[in-house]
Amino acid sequence: MEKLVIIPTYNEKENISNIVAAVFNLNLGFHVLVIDDNSPDGTADIIKKLMPQYAGQLFLEQRTGKLGLGTAYIYGFKWAIEKGYQFIFEMDADFSHNPDDLERLYLACKEGAGVAVGSRYTKGGAVDNWPLDRILLSKGASVYTRMITWMPVKDPTAGFVCYRKEVLEVINLDGITFVGYAFQIEMKFAAWKLGFKITEVPITFIDREFGASKMNKGIIKEGVLGVLKLRWQSLFKNYRKKVTNVEIKKTVKLQPSDSVM
Repeated sequence: MEKLVIIPTYNEKENISNIVAAVFNLNLGFHVLVIDDNSPDGTADIIKKLMPQYAGQLFLEQRTGKLGLGTAYIYGFKWAIEKGYQFIFEMDADFSHNPDDLERLYLACKEGAGVAVGSRYTKGGAVDNWPLDRILLSKGASVYTRMITWMPVKDPTAGFVCYRKEVLEVINLDGITFVGYAFQIEMKFAAWKLGFKITEVPITFIDREFGASKMNKGIIKEGVLGVLKLRWQSLFKNYRKKVTNVEIKKTVKLQPSDSVM
């Protein structure tokens, strides 16, 4: 019960069985939790058929509808903490995140980071098979976020992440309110504001081959406005108090490299 990979899904029938197999074929002790938002294409049914093959390692949680990426991860984080997993991962189902990189994220946290980010924009990182407009949008969002928040993370919108359990316990997950790009930014922002070490691990991000992207104008708008909201709260409100789980903060044992302010 050490390493759990959370994979949110909505209409990922072309990818889900292959991504699950790729994680388990690593033979490195990863478990997988799929959180499916009532996919009409039968994604959850595919997982149900696979569960006997990976008994005790593959889990499924079904929700009633398309409730958003952020809420899926929050649900998964709480599930993982309750079950006692020590390292909790975010990963997409569409192979844009290479399962081979999971162990590198794990080792970064094992060696002292509170959060390990699979980064496209740190030295050695890259994107592959992306159209120019998508590259410009992504890089622009990263630069914009760093300028507004001052957060020292080169890929703040990255969705390939490993968290130590202690980080997720100390963060008040109910205080995280965004669901798209802004969710990924706020989780890193909260961890940074609470004093946890964030390490960026270079990865190559590959655009999906099958299925449809979930990106839309609403997610982009949330990202733009959400960053401004985060900065406003951190300047004029007690943001640390908002995102701190006070009871856990009193008892959690942190690594020497970490400090909770």
